[in-house]
Amino acid sequence: MRNFREHLILRGSSLKQALKQLDVLALDAIVFVVDDDNTLIGSLTDGDIRRGILKGVSTDEAIDKFIQKSPKFLTKSDYTLSDVIAMRQGNFKIVPVVNEKRQVVNVINFRFQHSYLPMDALIMAGGRGSRLKPLTDTVPKPLLKVGDKSIIDYNIDRLRSFGIDDFHISVRYLGDQIEAHCSKSIRPGESFNFVWENEPLGTIGGASKIESFNHDYVLITNSDILTNLDYEDFFLDFINQDADMSVASIPYEVNVPYAVIETSNNHVISFKEKPTYTYYSNGGIYLLKKEILDRVPKNEFYNATDLMENLIRDQKRLISYPIRKYWLDVGKHEDFDKAQIDIKHIKF
Repeated sequence: MRNFREHLILRGSSLKQALKQLDVLALDAIVFVVDDDNTLIGSLTDGDIRRGILKGVSTDEAIDKFIQKSPKFLTKSDYTLSDVIAMRQGNFKIVPVVNEKRQVVNVINFRFQHSYLPMDALIMAGGRGSRLKPLTDTVPKPLLKVGDKSIIDYNIDRLRSFGIDDFHISVRYLGDQIEAHCSKSIRPGESFNFVWENEPLGTIGGASKIESFNHDYVLITNSDILTNLDYEDFFLDFINQDADMSVASIPYEVNVPYAVIETSNNHVISFKEKPTYTYYSNGGIYLLKKEILDRVPKNEFYNATDLMENLIRDQKRLISYPIRKYWLDVGKHEDFDKAQIDIKHIKF
């Protein structure tokens, strides 16, 4: 992934300078013209410059005359997934993201990113990882390596590939190691907020310590999960079903080796020969409207299942999203060993 600032050029720069910058960008050859405050003025491609040169313009001339003054862009605090999909389908490969003052704060590149989802991500990374002792005696579980990367890095990179750039990471046990590790990998345009739990707060209680989110939707995930979940499809399903909260779920099949008899008042009314029943387990990944987090009590131990029961009681719209791709909870030694094998064959 490129540093988005490679796509920015200052107003008044020469055509020669712009050509050099576009040459370095190669397949991503478009620059966005900004002023001294990083305010978006327009865009410029090699085609725009070529047309100027064909008219006899010197490459020492300023780029200002050749700027396309109405570039497509997204406003970080005010866009929808429909806007992103429309741009992607309209063959806009590289799109600037601006703040309320129209200052460029990021650049989306659909050659590297699947999407640009309007949500914050909260990664729960405060657990002790007791079942993985002694591996976790001196290293927190999220920093254990699967292949050549830490588990938490797979999570962050997968979220990044869907354009998420606002991260909150809840830490406690050996949290200083996690904060130091993640801080070294922060990219331009991203924000990382480390949330410290002084006492264990459960699987979602740490969310109560976050004062504000940048988006109306929040994705919460355990840090010890390996998955190549399609987060855009997860979000689309959430929107299409007008959900308050969605739980990513794992299909779990139970094969009964005998005929199962169904009765009513001791009368057999049907039977199934060696049936298979499919149940769905909690996958530790949740998507919700941010106002739902107001239900999480402040600084108290509170699990995601407590929140789910709260929503069911109040007849809110809680839905399940079956994961149809790879998913593994790296909770035990056998899971950790399996992950080392799977990582060689699964594309993240």
